[in-house]
Amino acid sequence: MAASTATSLNLLAARPCRSSSRTMFSSSATKVKVGLSSSSCISVFKPLHYSFPSSPSKASNVIIRAMSDRNEKVVDSGLCIDLRGKRAFIAGVADDNGYGWAISKALAAAGAEILVGTWVPALNIFETSLRRGKFDQSRRLPNGSLMEIAKVYPLDAVYDSLEDVPADVRANKRYSGSSNWTVKEVAESVKNDFGSIDILVHSLANGPEVTKPLLETSRNGYLAAISASSYSFISLVQHFLPIMNPGGATISLTYIASEKSIPGYGGGMSSAKAALESDTRVLAFEVGRKKKIRVNAISAGPLGSRAAKAIGFIEKMIEYSHANAPLQKELLADEVGNTAAFLVSPLASAVTGSVIYVDNGLNTVGLATDSPSLST
Repeated sequence: MAASTATSLNLLAARPCRSSSRTMFSSSATKVKVGLSSSSCISVFKPLHYSFPSSPSKASNVIIRAMSDRNEKVVDSGLCIDLRGKRAFIAGVADDNGYGWAISKALAAAGAEILVGTWVPALNIFETSLRRGKFDQSRRLPNGSLMEIAKVYPLDAVYDSLEDVPADVRANKRYSGSSNWTVKEVAESVKNDFGSIDILVHSLANGPEVTKPLLETSRNGYLAAISASSYSFISLVQHFLPIMNPGGATISLTYIASEKSIPGYGGGMSSAKAALESDTRVLAFEVGRKKKIRVNAISAGPLGSRAAKAIGFIEKMIEYSHANAPLQKELLADEVGNTAAFLVSPLASAVTGSVIYVDNGLNTVGLATDSPSLST
């Protein structure tokens, strides 16, 4: 999308591939234009309430929608989330049912151009699913068009540069079909392809020993969790900062285990989330002073995504949240996406260094109301 405000948004226009990274095209050849005048904006509003089947990727009852042309009477009104002319890079999107996908959709609905970084071993499956239309239903935006991903980049945020990659990883067949996938190389590719970005989203984590209690976690397992889940954010900010426009914003995803014990969430992952939140505060000062970039984190509640299933008891965590949170409802991925859209928008221009909870209020509860001890 052009940097200047346009009179219409070409939501499905494909960009040519200009580097070794890959471009994803919309599965539809039809170009959908949404009439937006220079005085219109993206509005957050509440439509009629709907009931949904159980799925982590379904829409919430609070969505972001493009308003009509200024000559058309607009019934819905509210504060504007307008990201037209902004470009976002979301690191950690590998399917259509996680928080990274929901954030991408919310930013796209607000008008931002979307670039994603996908873990190298998952790249082919992700691209194939996009190309064959398997994600078309979940790509649908409130205005009826499909979310366009301008480009998909292979990314492994564990490695800062090619020199850091071990020989066995370089020789791994899951990496053999891709190139330029370290953090430094991806930042350089984005610069060559698009020049700059405005929004950076960190939506990735990994703990190889997450199912082990902390007491049984090895040094290598602990450091691997820290590297993949927290230092990767520092690396992304470090390498993308030179191409981030002043006044931009970053978002990372954390979890309440950073400050409270969650039995079963092991392998050093709780330590990694605590580090991520601490780094959020420190980076907010450093990049705020350096380039007026805002740095915030979203502490999201449990979601039954494919990645979360590695924990082993995610369904029980969801059930616990539903039983004990102040808001007894299912947490939707789009609710996290909408919060991210707010945080990177001008509406949150004075918010930085903060951890925002999107968990139906579970973080405020100190007593499990469904505990058997309360029924005796």
